[in-house]
Amino acid sequence: MARIVTLHEAVAENVRDGDTVAMEGFTHLIPYAAGHEVIRQGKKDLYLIRMTPDILYDQLIGVGAARGMKFSWGGNPGVGSLHRFRDAVENQWPRPLEIEEHSHAAMANAYEAGAANLPFAVFRGYIGADLAKVNANIRSVTCPFTGEVLAAVPAIRPDVSIIHALRADRKGNVLIEGIIGVQKEAVLAAKRSIVTVEEIVDELVPPSPNSVVLPSWAVTAVAEVPGGAFPSYAQGYYPRSNAFYIAWDEIARDRDSFQAWIAENVMNASPGDFARHARKRAA
Repeated sequence: MARIVTLHEAVAENVRDGDTVAMEGFTHLIPYAAGHEVIRQGKKDLYLIRMTPDILYDQLIGVGAARGMKFSWGGNPGVGSLHRFRDAVENQWPRPLEIEEHSHAAMANAYEAGAANLPFAVFRGYIGADLAKVNANIRSVTCPFTGEVLAAVPAIRPDVSIIHALRADRKGNVLIEGIIGVQKEAVLAAKRSIVTVEEIVDELVPPSPNSVVLPSWAVTAVAEVPGGAFPSYAQGYYPRSNAFYIAWDEIARDRDSFQAWIAENVMNASPGDFARHARKRAA
């Protein structure tokens, strides 16, 4: 059953050096506060997984926490490149970064396969694509019933998955509404999971038609972190800070300005600082 703990405790107990770590959230509910706690605790040699690595993974890569990354698209949405990601790939700064690129379809199916405890995912995809020429983990299988040749990729089974959600009750059941992404599959595929939430409530109100409820028995740790998705958004709580995504391009472009930002806003900050952003955005 899920334990309700502080974010510091959740990361200290569940994220270990060398782990394969997935932090999911598609535009909505990106777990920034949890990612910052991983940086503060000095976790290292992490193999990162994310369908759409954006600013959060740029930060983790830039501080040297990552040894590699599996992904299906990488960039600052609507702005351009991830400069710390590019620096690691092109110049091995602050350390070399192993990369494995896939399509969105491959990543989504690989998470589903992991959640179902299957060794690999089979799907129609990569037809006419060149990724298989540079990624040995993109292979093919022949359907034993029709003879159709299908794409196959290894299942994604993280050591720990980290997501942000809207609410949890005091038993540790978690509610996600809005754009769902692959949060559910990432949690179910992982050995351990951390869920940060905007608030802990006595009872989850009747959810909307597109909502997901993760039961307490599927989650390892829940931490209440208001504003924990900022600068991404949390439906019904605060909007996306487009201004920050634009500002990040200049902050991350230079190594010194990046390191200064991390020192001020991550290393000398705390999870409680996110609540201030949430109140400001909600207002």
